[in-house]
Amino acid sequence: MKTYNKIATSKLVARFDEELLNILRNDLKAFKANDQFSTNNKQASVQRNLKAA
Repeated sequence: MKTYNKIATSKLVARFDEELLNILRNDLKAFKANDQFSTNNKQASVQRNLKAA
């Protein structure tokens, strides 16, 4: 007969939260590294300033 220790639910949820947070952080870093949208936003703000001047 095999015996094993059950993981407490709270520990399991905490581990899940930690893993999910790591995945989201990595995705955010990858998104920021792409920098496609922030470059477009910077160009749009410069164009708005030129129109006002």
